[in-house]
Amino acid sequence: MRDSPENKAYVQAYYKAYPKDRRNYMSVSGYDGMQLIAKTLEKTGGDASGEKFVAAAKGMCWQSPRGKIAIDAQTRDIVQTIYIRKVEKAAGKLQNVEIDKVADLRDPGKQ
Repeated sequence: MRDSPENKAYVQAYYKAYPKDRRNYMSVSGYDGMQLIAKTLEKTGGDASGEKFVAAAKGMCWQSPRGKIAIDAQTRDIVQTIYIRKVEKAAGKLQNVEIDKVADLRDPGKQ
């Protein structure tokens, strides 16, 4: 588990809503997508028309449960830190533990 205030709050809210499920990258990706929509609508004053919405989202940056997230202004791809993990037993259960990271990773095929 990432040791950040954003991730701790996300995990707590997720388990409150879905106590029997295990969170995963798909759930946090959905959360991040909703964050982008909400922040973009704040920036546009609620205007969700296509061109204005996309223009406002370009270059957007925020703190996600998985660290800093940005939208590349040129490609509109996500820019994020990729965490290298290993599985260890912690608190009596297997957990992914961060051992390294690659910050601000862009799609290498588009650089």
